[in-house]
Amino acid sequence: MTAISIPPLVTPKVAVVTGGSSGIGRATVARLAGIGSTVVVGYNSRPDAANEVVRGLQGSGHVAMRISIDDPASIAEAAVAVKERFDAIDALVNCGGATTPVPAGDLDGLTDDIFDRTVMLNLRGPFAMIRAFRPLLEHGDNAAIVNISSIAARTGIGSSLAYLAAKGGLDSLTIALAKVLAPKVRVFSVSPAGVDTDFVPNRTREQLEKVAEKFPLGRVTTPDDVARAVMACIVNLTSSTGIIVPVDEGRHL
Repeated sequence: MTAISIPPLVTPKVAVVTGGSSGIGRATVARLAGIGSTVVVGYNSRPDAANEVVRGLQGSGHVAMRISIDDPASIAEAAVAVKERFDAIDALVNCGGATTPVPAGDLDGLTDDIFDRTVMLNLRGPFAMIRAFRPLLEHGDNAAIVNISSIAARTGIGSSLAYLAAKGGLDSLTIALAKVLAPKVRVFSVSPAGVDTDFVPNRTREQLEKVAEKFPLGRVTTPDDVARAVMACIVNLTSSTGIIVPVDEGRHL
């Protein structure tokens, strides 16, 4: 009987992850290191946390690097540093972001400052990362970009109207850039909901469970649930691009 030949999975040699020191980013860098990737753990203001993550990763060669996605100079400096160290990258995961909760009906409470900062961190920042790292990705092997979006862009329910708008823009950007960057770079959005992290200030585990029980799978999404979806995009979905992958326990249904 002739054995079935299975091609090996394409493992990214070098990956850059913004927001890599906590939550979804931390789970993602652990998954990447676990399959043999060398990871640049991007952080904003906590080098101690990022270095702790690096020390706990499998393999070697990982590095913590300040990449403040609201600071163009920081992004440019990081791109230069990564080029000097690695010459090319095979994956960029945009996990960095933040939100300020404002009830949807409180239009006056959603000030211009809150709106602008929310859009800057969750839409302009990921775009600026892609723009800066595009040359390194185009020199990579089967390169992929994964933007961490939110199912809020689809459901219209989230921490603020500005956050919904920013993530909706990010999904649109994903689709457009999939066309622009093809065939060298694949582009995805991974779209979670209610992840058990401290991303939304003052949100409790009990609140997450109460919401989750209303949806088909009835459980709270973990950071590793999202990280495994990111890995699927990078490693498995080699003939896909420009798609939005919900990781939401069926909330979008």
